[in-house]
Amino acid sequence: MRPPPITRRPSAPAFIFDVDGVLLASPHERAWREALAGVADPRPFTTALYQAQVAGKARIDGARAALAALGLPDTERLVSAYADAKQRCLERIVAAEGVTAFPDALRFVRALAGRGWPLAAASSSKNAEAMMRAVPLSEDRTLLDAFAARICGRALRHGKPDPEIFLLAAAELRVVPARCFVAEDAPVGIRAAKAGGMTAIGIARLGDADGLRAAGADRVVTSFDEICIEHIAPPSSGDAA
Repeated sequence: MRPPPITRRPSAPAFIFDVDGVLLASPHERAWREALAGVADPRPFTTALYQAQVAGKARIDGARAALAALGLPDTERLVSAYADAKQRCLERIVAAEGVTAFPDALRFVRALAGRGWPLAAASSSKNAEAMMRAVPLSEDRTLLDAFAARICGRALRHGKPDPEIFLLAAAELRVVPARCFVAEDAPVGIRAAKAGGMTAIGIARLGDADGLRAAGADRVVTSFDEICIEHIAPPSSGDAA
């Protein structure tokens, strides 16, 4: 049975997208795993560990979380070198293989943009903008061009699950948080969206719907194609900031 649509409201909200795993099938998980070579056995670095402990976090925080989850001693001594090795792995993979956008995400972004919705991209990754710039959205626009606000890889005071990144996106769009939807694929991002007073939509591309629901997602889908845009509306009334 399909989940019920999000309740219709009178005016359109803004939509804020995480990037990795939501818009792009970028190789962050693979890069984190390959960067473990010479440090630890990469086999315990599973997709479940990545989603629960690393996804959505800034690079240094992700490195620290991964090493701690793997139970490695002297994490602080290793964390900077591991974070740097991950970045080198990511750059090598992207240079050799490129990056792929999810077709359903491109359709959804085009549909929202065509209706004039304010859109933001909000990612902890410093690589997000360059990756989106490489993805065509139309003949003369890239995926990056769709977003009026781009909060990607900035030096923020707090990382997810703190809502700072999403609150900044809402402020730059001039839309109050209560009228913002956030699309996230990681539990830490869902918790950040909810902490900011926003509606959180979990994108469960990896069979991790239960974890996203447990984090507080208002709705969980496996594809943006499951969302009827005509049924999306602000979770509460309010005017632009």
